[in-house]
Amino acid sequence: MKVSQSLVALTALSAGASARENYDYIIVGGGTAGTALATRLSQGLPKSKILLIEAGPAAADDLRINVPGLRGSLLGSNLDWNFTTVPQPALDGRSIDVNRGKVLGGSSAMNYLCYDRASAPEYEAWGELGNRGWGWNSMIDAMTKSEKFTGTDNDRHGYTGPIRNYYNRVLYPLLESWQPAVSKLGVNVNDHNSMGGEPIGVMFQPTNIDTTKNTRSYSASSYLPLAGSNLLVKTNTHVAKVNMAKCRGSVYQATGVTLSSGQIITAEKEVILSAGAIQSPGLLELSGVGQPEVLNAAGVKPLVKLAGVGENYQDHIRVSNTYQLKDGIDSFDNLIFDNAGANATGEMQKWLDGKRSLYEYTTAAYGFMNWQQLSLDKQMKSLARRIFGSSANVIDAKKLQYLDNSKVPSVEYVYEANFVGAFGYTGGKFITLISTVMHPFSRGSVHIDPQSPHGKPVIDPKYMSNEYDRKALIEAGKFARRIANTEPMKSLWKAETEPGKDVQSDEQWLAFARKTMGSFYHPIGTCAMLPRENGGVVDAELRVYGTANLRVVDNSIIPIIPSAHIQTAAYGIAEIAAAKIISNA
Repeated sequence: MKVSQSLVALTALSAGASARENYDYIIVGGGTAGTALATRLSQGLPKSKILLIEAGPAAADDLRINVPGLRGSLLGSNLDWNFTTVPQPALDGRSIDVNRGKVLGGSSAMNYLCYDRASAPEYEAWGELGNRGWGWNSMIDAMTKSEKFTGTDNDRHGYTGPIRNYYNRVLYPLLESWQPAVSKLGVNVNDHNSMGGEPIGVMFQPTNIDTTKNTRSYSASSYLPLAGSNLLVKTNTHVAKVNMAKCRGSVYQATGVTLSSGQIITAEKEVILSAGAIQSPGLLELSGVGQPEVLNAAGVKPLVKLAGVGENYQDHIRVSNTYQLKDGIDSFDNLIFDNAGANATGEMQKWLDGKRSLYEYTTAAYGFMNWQQLSLDKQMKSLARRIFGSSANVIDAKKLQYLDNSKVPSVEYVYEANFVGAFGYTGGKFITLISTVMHPFSRGSVHIDPQSPHGKPVIDPKYMSNEYDRKALIEAGKFARRIANTEPMKSLWKAETEPGKDVQSDEQWLAFARKTMGSFYHPIGTCAMLPRENGGVVDAELRVYGTANLRVVDNSIIPIIPSAHIQTAAYGIAEIAAAKIISNA
C-alpha cells in the first residue's frame, strides 16, 4: 500500500546532492520534532535552503508503521536504535530497553499512538523555572497548531494542523467496563474533556490516526508532504559532530556538520539538533560541548563547559497487572501473538482493502489520578518531603509543589484489551492494567561512551533509586488490582497472572517491581531548558549556552517530565521553535 508518494519524492532529492554542500539551516535528526520543525521552516522561510538529516531510512510504506494495530512491532527491529541502560541496581541488576525510532519520523513512527496532554500547571512550570515566554498558553497554542482533530467533542483541539487524530472507531466491548469500575472507586469521569489542561479523571482519549486512509498520522507522513522545494531530506545519513568555531570571546558558532563519512556540510545561519533526549546530548559532547571530564575521557577537545549536558534524565516508570479473560470474551491478543492465523490475516486484508478492521485498534482507555484519589495523599507527600525537602535542585522542588496541586496527576492508568506483561505471553486472552508513576524523583544521565564515543551511549536513568519512586510504583500497582476487582471489570476475568495472587505484602510487590518495572519510552530533560546555573543546556530561545547559533529542538529540552505521553509536547516545541527561528531570520 503506497501511503506517501510525496514523501518518497522529497527524500529522493538527496541522491543528486553535490559533494560540496551549503545550506542556511541544518537540522540534525528527522524525528518527531525535527521533521515538524523542518517543514515549518520550509514554509516560513521559502528563500532559505534547509537540510534535514536522518540516520534511518524513510520507510514510508512500512506496514509496521502505518497499520495502527501493529503498534509496538518496530520495538527491537531494524528501525529501532535498540539502546539499553546500564545495569540498574534497584532493578536487581537488569538493563532496560531504551527504544527510539531510527527512521524518518523518529519515535512518532514507532510509538503506541497515545495522544494526550499534561495538566496546565505543568506547562506553566516551564516558565516558572526561568524560561520567559513558555507556559500553558504558549504550549497549548503550539500543540493545537500541530493538530487536525477529526472527531466530535467539546474538548480543546486544533482543526487545521498536520497531525490527524480522532476517537478510535474500533473498540473491544470489554473496554466498556473501564469508566464504571474506576468511578466506583471515587474517581471522577472526565470523558472527552481531558485535552485542555485538566486531565484528572478516567476517560477515553484520541489516537493519531488519519481516517482518510486509517493509517498512523506521524511527523513524516503528515508534516513533510507540506514542505516546499527548499527543503532537502537526507536519509540513511549519520552526523558525527557539529563543527564549531570561536566567534567572539568564549562564544562559539556552529559552522556546519561533519558526517560519519567525513563529508563536511556548511550552515550559513544555524545548526539545530533534533536527535532526541538520548542522542542530542551526545552530539553536543562529540562537538566539544559538555562536561570537560566526560569529553576528555572520550578524547574530545572541550570547547564550551556546560555541566548540564546529558544530565537531568527523567522517564516514566510502569508495572503491569495482567488478567486472563473468561471463555468467550474477545481481546486483541491473537492479532498480536498469532498474526499468521486466519483471524489476523483476515483482519489485515480488510485493512489493506480499506475496510473497517480490528487492526485499527489502539490504546483508548486512560485514567490520570492524584494521590488523594488513591487515599494516599498525606502518606506520599510526607515521604517525598522527608527525602527531598532539603534538596537544592529546582526540579525536586517543583515536583514537591506538584504534590500539593490537586490538578496535577501523580499516576496514570492505561487499560489495554490484550496482554502487556513482563513474564511472556503463554496463550489465551487477556486484559492489562498498566500503572505509571508520573513524576518519579529519580534523575539519571546519558553520555557518550569514553571507549566508543561514536557508538551507543551510556544511559543510566537510576530507576527506582529512591524510596518515593518505589513506594509510588507499589501503590499504583495495588490500586490497579482494586480496579480489576471492581465490577463490571471483575466479571471479565478468571485469573490474575501478573503479579499473581501470591503477591500481597509491600515486600512482595517491591520484589515484583524490581523484576518487571519497565520504561514507558518517555526520556526527557537531558538538554534542559533551564538557567545555566541550575543545570540548563539551552535558554528560552532553545539556544545552547556558550554558542551563537546552535539550538536544540526536541523533548530533551523539557526541564521536568509531564504527566502525559510526550509526542504532543514534541510537536508543540517544534512549532514554537519554528516561530522563533522564522521571526529572527
